[in-house]
Formats: sequence, C-alpha cells, structure tokens
Amino acid sequence: MELNKIYQGDCLSVLKDINDNYIDLTVTSPPYDNLRTYNGFTFDFENIAKELYRVTKIGGVVVWVVGDATINGSETGTSFKQALYFKDIGFNLHDTMIYKKINYIPLTHKRYEQAFEYMFIFSKGKIKTFNPIKENTIYGGRAITRSNRYENHAVRGRKFKASVNSEKYRCNVWEYKIGTGCTTKDKIAFEHPAIFPEKLAEDHILSWSNKNDIILDPMCGSGTTCKMALKNNRNFIGIELSQEYCDIANKRIKEYTQQLKLA
Repeated sequence: MELNKIYQGDCLSVLKDINDNYIDLTVTSPPYDNLRTYNGFTFDFENIAKELYRVTKIGGVVVWVVGDATINGSETGTSFKQALYFKDIGFNLHDTMIYKKINYIPLTHKRYEQAFEYMFIFSKGKIKTFNPIKENTIYGGRAITRSNRYENHAVRGRKFKASVNSEKYRCNVWEYKIGTGCTTKDKIAFEHPAIFPEKLAEDHILSWSNKNDIILDPMCGSGTTCKMALKNNRNFIGIELSQEYCDIANKRIKEYTQQLKLA
C-alpha cells in the first residue's frame, strides 16, 4: 500500500489491503451513537476493531477518541462498550485519557456541561514507544522529606531527604481550545462537522510513535491526523468514506505541503 496517501472508500474494505502487523500508531475519532450514519453510510464498529488489531504492529497503539450521546435522558455508554470490545479481541486498555474542551459550548439541560470526550489508548501487547510530554513542576528543586511506604500507606522505612524533580509527566487529562483559530487555522477543515484539535493529534503522534513510523487514520475526516503525521516526519495512511470529506482532507494536505516548500 502506498504511504502518505488518503484512500477514498469504506475503511473496512481498505484496511483489508494493509498487511498484518504494519501500522505503528492509529489516531482516529469514529462516528458514534446518533451520528452512526455518516454522510449516508453506516459504521461497522466490531469488524473495524478486528481489522485494527490485525494491522497494528506488536507494541503498537490505537488512540480511539470517542464520546457518548444522551438519548431519552440517559448517556448511551457506547464508549465503554467499545473499550471492552477492544479488550475482548486482544488489545490492552493501556490508559483511559480525557480530552477536555476548555471553551465548550454551554447548553440548557438538567446536568453539568459536557466538556470532554474519552481518549482510549489501546496497545497490542506491551507498548513499544512512549515519548512522554513533560511539564515543569511547581516546587522543582526544593528539598523534601519522604518515607518509604507499603501499599496501604503504612510507613515501612526510615525517612530520607529528596529533592523535587524539575519536570513531571503531563497528566492524562489533556485540555484544548476548540473552534475557529484554535482547533486549526485551516478554514476548509470546518466544512467537516466534527474535527478534533490539531494539537491533540500531534501530542498523541509525538507520544506513541517515532520519526518515519506509519500513522493510520481509518476515518480521517478532514485529514487532521494525516497533516500532523506529515508535520512531524511520520508516514501516514488516511482512509475516508465520504468523497466530499476526502476532497477536503486532500486539499488540506496539499496546501500544507505547498507551505512547506515555500518556507
């Protein structure tokens, strides 16, 4: 299969053309619940999940960004059902992360505002690549007194002096602004009804892959994952069912490539 190309077609069919154990990282956000009919097409989750397991390398990762609709006063729980299915077919649920929208749109309803989606991190066996994003600690360099403790928190050893590290791993709740000028500066991308922030895709690509790895988005929509893979010196394979959205993604990639040539 040719790399750095967006394929128009049903992802289940196109995925069958990808060799076993070929993909280093998948970053995608599927349609769900009342969005299951996608521009007139249906979404065969179970078989897509099985194909993702087949094409993912041992040690590879699938990032599955998904949320739940509220129907008849109840959240559907589809996200959790999907996570458990991924486990049933062989994936490890490595982490349950949160994508928090800083400037979410307020709604009028009898519940707190919906400001997040899940980012399930599935691995095929033990994760091969982890490049942690770090941030500064508040008390970096300060001396503190610590104690060794058992799992029940009882002290098991003498107290000792230690210093606070200057950096720590970012937590698993990632916050991003959304909307015009925040999700992306590519105006054409907003012709797609559901796009996630470029920075979100980029942060996952940097975390779970290395340069020249192969990044897949089987439901690539406006092409965000593909663009961020290209930006960070990775190869990509995009698959998009809708010709309309495929055209948007291709135009976006083309414009970004032209910008690189001019830089």
